[in-house]
Amino acid sequence: MSDPADIGFHANIPNVARMYDYYLGGKDNFPADREAAEQALAVVPEIRHSVRSNRAFLGRAVEFLVEQGIDQFIDIGAGLPTQNNVHQVASGARVVYVDNDPTVLVHGRAILGKNRNVSIVTGDLRRPREILDHPDLRAAIDFERPVAILLLAILHFIPDADGPADIIAELRSAMAPGSYLAMSHVVTDARPEAADGVTKAYNRASSPFVPRTSKEVIRLFDGFDLVDPGIVNLPEWRPRPGDAVPYRNIGDYFLGGVGLVTGDG
Repeated sequence: MSDPADIGFHANIPNVARMYDYYLGGKDNFPADREAAEQALAVVPEIRHSVRSNRAFLGRAVEFLVEQGIDQFIDIGAGLPTQNNVHQVASGARVVYVDNDPTVLVHGRAILGKNRNVSIVTGDLRRPREILDHPDLRAAIDFERPVAILLLAILHFIPDADGPADIIAELRSAMAPGSYLAMSHVVTDARPEAADGVTKAYNRASSPFVPRTSKEVIRLFDGFDLVDPGIVNLPEWRPRPGDAVPYRNIGDYFLGGVGLVTGDG
C-alpha cells in the first residue's frame, strides 16, 4: 500500500491494484503496470489463475458469512471494482470498502454511485485505528454487532516492519463476538525459488511484495477460531461441487481462511 503522504495518480509507476486488474483481464491498467505484471508472470505463470482463485474465494467466503447471519462487511484493500464484489454477493448488507489507492477510490465512487448500503472510504491498513475511527465507516458499521472484515491479497504488501500481526490484533479488538476475519495471502512454500523474481517485479510498484511462508501466514490467524477446513490453498476452501482444486499435491501456494471471534478474549 502506498504511503498516504505520496498518494497521487502516477501512470508511469506500476500500481498493484492495476496490475491485479491486468491479471484478471481488465482494462484499467497502463503500460507500466503491464510491464511489471509480465515480469512477475515470467517467473510465476500461475499468477493469473491465482488471482481468479482469490476472487472466487472471496465469493464463497462472503456467501458463507451471509449464511452465518453477517450483514455488515469491511473490505480493506478492496482494489478496483470487478465482478462479484462483496455488496453484489451479500446483497442488502452494509458494506464499506477501504483503500488508500487514488485509482481505486475514483473508480469505486464512480461505479458505486449512490448505493445507500455501500460506502468507500480512504484508509491505510498500516493505520488500522484510523480506519476503525473513520466517521463514514462508523456511520455504516455497528461494532456492537458481528461484522466481517476481509483482508484479501493485501497482507503480502505489508512489510514485517509495519507489524501485520499487530494490525490484525487491533482490528480484532474492535470486533464483537460472532464476528469473522477472512484473509488470503500468497506463500512461498511451493515455489521458494520464485520469491526473488516476484519481489523484483514489484520493486518499482506502489507497494512491495513481501514473501512469507505458510507458517508465518498461519500465525496471523492467532486469536481466531478457524472455520473448517482451516487455512488451505484457496481452491480447497469449501469448493463447490465440480470446482477444480489445482494446487493439491504441490504444496502451499496461495492460502486463505476464515476465523471466528469468540468471547474468550
